[in-house]
Amino acid sequence: MTGIEGARNCAAAVGQQLGMDIDVAAGRKEALAALRKHEFMVVVVDETLAECDPAAAEQICERAGMAIPLQINFAISGAARLIREIRAALHRREREQALARRAAAAAIEAQLKTTVAGLLLQSQLALKGSEVPEPIADRLRVVAELAGSLRQQLNTPFAAQTNTVA
Repeated sequence: MTGIEGARNCAAAVGQQLGMDIDVAAGRKEALAALRKHEFMVVVVDETLAECDPAAAEQICERAGMAIPLQINFAISGAARLIREIRAALHRREREQALARRAAAAAIEAQLKTTVAGLLLQSQLALKGSEVPEPIADRLRVVAELAGSLRQQLNTPFAAQTNTVA
């Protein structure tokens, strides 16, 4: 979002360099209408417009959804700097998403390990009981074996699991 002259030329250069479609909004209303219609990866707001109307800039950032909000002073920045800023923001997002995925996977893995350990322990304790009928004991042994197998798989690194599967 910028009202500067030449914004469309700058957008074309940025779009060509980044291989993206770029929409230019001259003001708040245009920007908000575009945000309602489309999802964007990055929303760039001219710093001078943001300083003149901070409430509008805040509103645009709030409605940006998953887009990365950037404020750039178009009066002193050219297309090359805008391209660098957008690339840097996109790379930061990729790193943050990768870290978030790893953290989520680690949390799920920890929960699975705890659950499997509980299943294994409870089934083994039930098998030690002297009053367990044989059909139920057979089923508990299967549960214990499955839990043990799952536990072993969870303790094996993923790469090793995928290399051993044909």
